[in-house]
Amino acid sequence: MKIKKVHYNNRKKSFEIETKEGKFEYPYSRLLVKPTFANKIKSVFVDQELGREGFTYTFEKGGEQTILMDQVLEYNGDTDYLKNMLLYKLTVKAQKALHSKKISKRELARRLGTSPTHLYRLLDQTFYGKTIDQMVKLLSMLDCPVDVVFKKAA
Repeated sequence: MKIKKVHYNNRKKSFEIETKEGKFEYPYSRLLVKPTFANKIKSVFVDQELGREGFTYTFEKGGEQTILMDQVLEYNGDTDYLKNMLLYKLTVKAQKALHSKKISKRELARRLGTSPTHLYRLLDQTFYGKTIDQMVKLLSMLDCPVDVVFKKAA
């Protein structure tokens, strides 16, 4: 997700990030190096070196820090981002399970009732056109049951 604009708001103690998909806030309390009364934020800019997928802020007394858009999306609970992270984790788990099993990919595709090409897509962690249901089926075929655990937000 590309950032259009970013501003800092000392009154709200947060950054205001604007993207094509909407506006997001990221509070100072989540920063590794927080601004203080003696060392305030001097400037903030969209970082071109990160492909506009992050921003960098600098302090009056020197030093700078960078925030990635993934951190902003995670803080704001963006459902697309959370879904993609879950798919990524399930895919990595499926890759590890397949590596440890002595089953061929063709046999696995046959058992799933799908083509080998589709199986390769399911095993590609950069492909997000898959569903959680497909990944659960794949993991169950690999004798790796999926259990959902709910945790309190930190």
